[in-house]
Amino acid sequence: MTWYYTNLISACLLPPLNLLLVALAGLFLGHSRPHLGRALLAGSFALLWLCSTPYVSHSALHLLEGPFKAVDPKTQPADAIVVLGGGTYFSAPEFGRADTVSAPSLVRLRYAAKLQRETGKPVLVTGGKPQGNDLSEAQQMKSILENEFNVPVQWAEEASDNTLEDARYTYKILQKTGIKRIYLVTHAWHMQRSSMAFQAAGFEVVPAPTAFTTYFKTDLLSFIPNAESLNDSKIFMHEFIGLLWYRLKS
Repeated sequence: MTWYYTNLISACLLPPLNLLLVALAGLFLGHSRPHLGRALLAGSFALLWLCSTPYVSHSALHLLEGPFKAVDPKTQPADAIVVLGGGTYFSAPEFGRADTVSAPSLVRLRYAAKLQRETGKPVLVTGGKPQGNDLSEAQQMKSILENEFNVPVQWAEEASDNTLEDARYTYKILQKTGIKRIYLVTHAWHMQRSSMAFQAAGFEVVPAPTAFTTYFKTDLLSFIPNAESLNDSKIFMHEFIGLLWYRLKS
């Protein structure tokens, strides 16, 4: 239930629902306080437009990705590769209705496989069953790495429901081996928050980000709203709020 309520609260704080709630407040106040009501409606419309444009959403994600570059294993050694789960593709029809990794997880696994071939370091995959599914994200990831990328997985952490738990439970597994310096594989926009969590758990983190936000050129289409950009803005707000929460807790 914790995962459910956390995500319910998160949905209210993130676009598009937060902006729709502001617009509803504007409509509600339209008769009693017309100036405030119109301001809320205009503000929510303007912010929804901005959040939906590629130029704004890409710029926001670049703020998260800015501190990180592609890792160079030759000059940045580590002792293990930790891959964070990115969700489940539930009951995939083309895979016999079995649960398998989501598209974001697959992106991370592809890069982790490349990194493992370059370094030969052992791999740990992490991700539990936050929605109560039968097969943990870690087991889904292990299956893909071993059966489709031919990369062995030494450890699978299956109890975590979020990034903080990923870090804490992974540390419990790896501290038995004496491993503290790790390559951390996740999306570039997720690296700030995940690095903070893993460092707080006791790791020395070598960031190994993947899926940087890139684009071909800036033109008129960069300022035309689309659903993908709105989702990118949601990701940015989720990470920004998460970073604030981590700093408050620390």
